[in-house]
Amino acid sequence: MPRRKTPLISGEIYHIFNKGITGQITFSNSQDYKRAKLTLNYYLYSPLPIRFSRFLELSSKRKKELFQIFKPRKIVSIIAYVFMPNHFHLLVKQKEDKGIQKFVGNFQNSYTRYFNTKNKRVGSLFLNRFKAVRIETEEQLYHVSRYIHLNPYSSEVVKTLKELEHYKWSSLPEYLGLTKEKICNKELILGHFGSIERYKSFVFNQADYQRSLERIKRVVLE
Repeated sequence: MPRRKTPLISGEIYHIFNKGITGQITFSNSQDYKRAKLTLNYYLYSPLPIRFSRFLELSSKRKKELFQIFKPRKIVSIIAYVFMPNHFHLLVKQKEDKGIQKFVGNFQNSYTRYFNTKNKRVGSLFLNRFKAVRIETEEQLYHVSRYIHLNPYSSEVVKTLKELEHYKWSSLPEYLGLTKEKICNKELILGHFGSIERYKSFVFNQADYQRSLERIKRVVLE
């Protein structure tokens, strides 16, 4: 992965984005999305004993033993995420130097190996350099989380807000208390809104506006 001119700073939060090369589909079915989520969660940590593909083959007992031996620590904290057919968005706080680069690099490399093996293809799947925008204000943090969570609706991958609530390949169901998953550090955002319902209103009240903007962007680019 090419070196960045501007380093990513520990303790700061970034909006991370990457997509498939030449518009390549990166997540084609539920198996792919599930694998992406599991891979994402695994590479939050360092040092790790083995590659994720081998880790999956181990028994639950052996997995626990390896984590007890290596005592991996979190190198990033995920605040929000979404996987879309040909791209992904992450809202991530870096916990140690080069944590984001290591995390995203490991995730993309691992998932690409899985995808290439499954589809009998070779070469890169994602663009070489992921985009990273530093979050500079609390207001920006809240709005980026909303943008990420609305992505399936604004891009019309799902048609209704009810479908959006249950879109399994995003952190929104976790924010709304509809899943037992605990991938995200939600308190940075939910703590501001005070309740799940207030955050849900904040997100959904902007849904149709964000969808209309996305439609305009598509028309302009066509």
